[in-house]
Amino acid sequence: MNINWYPGHMKKTKESIKKNLQLVDIIYELLDARIPISSENPDIDSIVGDKPRIVILNKSDLSSHEGNMKWQQYYQNKGISSVLVDSLNNRGLNEVINISNELMKEKKLKLEKKGIKNKPIRAMIVGIPNVGKSTLINSLSGRKGAKTGNRPGITKGNQWIKLKGNLELLDTPGILWPKFEDESVGLNLAFTGAIKDELLDIESLAFKLVERLVETYPQFLEDRYNINIHEKTTYEIVENIAQNRGCIGKGQEIDFTKVSNIIIDDFRKGRIGRITLELP
Repeated sequence: MNINWYPGHMKKTKESIKKNLQLVDIIYELLDARIPISSENPDIDSIVGDKPRIVILNKSDLSSHEGNMKWQQYYQNKGISSVLVDSLNNRGLNEVINISNELMKEKKLKLEKKGIKNKPIRAMIVGIPNVGKSTLINSLSGRKGAKTGNRPGITKGNQWIKLKGNLELLDTPGILWPKFEDESVGLNLAFTGAIKDELLDIESLAFKLVERLVETYPQFLEDRYNINIHEKTTYEIVENIAQNRGCIGKGQEIDFTKVSNIIIDDFRKGRIGRITLELP
C-alpha cells in the first residue's frame, strides 16, 4: 500500500518554524500517544536545536496505559520533558503550564534582575496534521480561538494566542515529511487519521489494521466484535465482523466498504480498546 503525501504548504511551514524560532522560549511538540515515532517529524531535532522542548503525548486516553508509561520513561531517559494529555477532556493541561514555568524559571530570574517582570513565556506548537493541535490550543486558551476539524491540515497560517498561566502561543500548521521510507509509518498515520481518508483505499487500510490487531491485541478484536479469530485469515475475520455488524448488501454479498469504515472508526474512537501501535 503506497502512501506518499506532502502538500506544498508543509514545506513552507518548516521554513516558517525556523524563521520564528527566535521569537519563542519553548517548543511544544505534539505527538499522537498511539504512534509517537510515526507522528514525530524526523527533522524536528535539527530544526529546534537546543531550544527547550516539551513532548505532549495527546490522545493518551486512546493509547494503552502500559504504552504511555513506557513512552514517558523513554523521554525521561533522553532528558526531554513529556506530558500525557487528553485535550478533548482537558486532562494534563495544567501540567503543560507547570512544566513550561519550571523550564523557564532560570530565564525569568535573569529578566527580573534586569527589572523585567511578568514577561509572558512564548511557546510554539508543532505537530503533524490531525493530532489534535487545534483542540489542545482551544483547551489551553479557554476559548474557541483556533479552527478545529477532523480533516487534517485545517490550520493554515501563524497566529499568536494567549494561554492560561501567562503564556503566549505561536501556532503553526502541521508538518509532515516528504516521503515515508518505512511503510509501517505511513500505515500508522493512515490508521490514526493523520492522512486524509480520501487519499487512501479504506478497504486495504482496514485489512492492514485488522492484521496488526490480530498480532498485538487479538482479544480486543474478539471482544469488540463477538467473534473467534483463531486460525482465521484476515479476510475471514473481516467477513465475520461484517456479518455481525449487518454489513450485507444485495444478494447477501459483504459490503466491504461499510465494514472497513466501521473498523477504522471504531479504532480511532477507542471503541476497540486502548491501543498503542508503537513502543520505544
